[in-house]
Amino acid sequence: MAVPKRKTSPSKRGMRRSHDSISAGAATECSNCGELKRPHHVCGSCGHYDGKQVVAPKAVAA
Repeated sequence: MAVPKRKTSPSKRGMRRSHDSISAGAATECSNCGELKRPHHVCGSCGHYDGKQVVAPKAVAA
C-alpha cells in the first residue's frame, strides 16, 4: 500500500483546496418589483417571469 513519505504542509494542502470554495450565487433584479431573484427563475415576491404574471404573489404575513 502506498504511504506518503512526508507530511503534507499546510501550504500545499491549501493550494490543493484553492478551488473548493463556494462562490456567491448570481442574482438579478426583478423587472416588475425590483427585488433580487435568481436569473431565469420566477420572482418569489411578485410571481412575475419574463414580464408576465406566472404565479399568484405570496400573501404578506401581518
